[in-house]
Amino acid sequence: MKITETPARTLPVQDARIYPRGGLDVLSRAEVARLRDASGGGMHELLRRCALAVLTSGSASDDPRAARDLYPDFDIQVAQQDRGVRIDLVSAPAMAFVDGEIIRGVAELLFAVVRDLAYMAIEMGPAYAAELESSEGITNAVFGLLRNARILNPGDPNLVVCWGGHSIGRDEYLYTKQVGYELGLRGLDICTGCGPGAMKGPMKGATIAHAKQRKHVTRYIGLTEPGIIAAESPNPIVNHLVIMPDIEKRLEAFVRIGHGIIVFAGGVGTAEEILYLLGILLREENKDLPFPLILTGPTVAAPYFEQIDRFIRLTLGDAAAARYEIIIGDPVAVARRMSAGIKRVREHRLEQKDSFFFNWSIEIPWEYQQPFVPTHEAMAALDLHHGRPPHALAADLRRAFSGIVAGNVKEDGMRRIEQFGPFEIHGDADMMQALDELLRGFVEQRRMKISGEYQPCYKVLA
Repeated sequence: MKITETPARTLPVQDARIYPRGGLDVLSRAEVARLRDASGGGMHELLRRCALAVLTSGSASDDPRAARDLYPDFDIQVAQQDRGVRIDLVSAPAMAFVDGEIIRGVAELLFAVVRDLAYMAIEMGPAYAAELESSEGITNAVFGLLRNARILNPGDPNLVVCWGGHSIGRDEYLYTKQVGYELGLRGLDICTGCGPGAMKGPMKGATIAHAKQRKHVTRYIGLTEPGIIAAESPNPIVNHLVIMPDIEKRLEAFVRIGHGIIVFAGGVGTAEEILYLLGILLREENKDLPFPLILTGPTVAAPYFEQIDRFIRLTLGDAAAARYEIIIGDPVAVARRMSAGIKRVREHRLEQKDSFFFNWSIEIPWEYQQPFVPTHEAMAALDLHHGRPPHALAADLRRAFSGIVAGNVKEDGMRRIEQFGPFEIHGDADMMQALDELLRGFVEQRRMKISGEYQPCYKVLA
């Protein structure tokens, strides 16, 4: 690798030339040319933004524009060579280098960015649009992207998905580490949204436990999407990064590859994930499907889960609440319950002859797979009223939270809020009151934003 120092700036930067390994090192000339064309065309700005997020891994900011403002001259180019591809970095953050050499883990995540964005452009581009117009086609696309990323493991089920907020208190963060440690002692791997907070803690705890158990093949999978990665840079422990095309395919990937899910305290993004999963599990086709779901946190987080539980019971009913278990302040109990639940998943997959590495059996309906673009009109049109089937109401509640996430941390959503003002969310009076109380709690507990004063991007109207 050749390193060239650039003139002094506000923040130190470096130029670099690196050669990918693992997935990008054995390519035909035609494939390299298509990859270069994809990265140099309309996808270049997306590649630049995602690459910068990886190179600033560990950043404490959740403003997607912060890194771009700090490194305005950064650029990335994909060059063609007979031996494969070469990645040229211009004015890259010096924090990604040690003594002139790029940190190996950062380089691996950078290769993952190029790999996944190239796959989207080449294998999911306009020529394949018709294949994405059916539920089966979308699921096949999710499978293809995950397989291309080489994270589908045919071994025994052992992957726990951990959801939770990027902006959490110190006690809650330490608790996520303790749970991750107990999971790691039981040989379980971790998958999260790849960012800081509750997405980093379980991985950090599991690394110690895996070392104690001499577990050499470990998976710390981070699933993200282009609108999120710039606001939630991958944490340094992630060793398998996958960028999905949109939030809906990211959520489907969590459900398809995970053998159980643990939910820590979080904000609107966590609420969105809970509602997505519950809406799917409430469908008649999935009622007998074993899928361990545990909501947990330290004692200080008990009020948070009580509020979440009340909101779910009010909106989706007690049947939805029956699909999860709440455990407060007991990491060992969480790990034991999850381990036992995954054993039931294994038995069920054997009976149904379903694969261990990808859950083909779970039915995910079309309305849960369709990308939701949170415009002001779309947010105002959400049907948040009683009398609807629970899984249909859950789908629109999920979209409401998804829109607030976009207004909080996604560049397009933030731009819409700046231009047109807050989103308006309408629905039945009791439901809107419960939603408003839940969101106010998130704001008061500083779960909406890591730093700075939070300005709501929404108005809740009965």
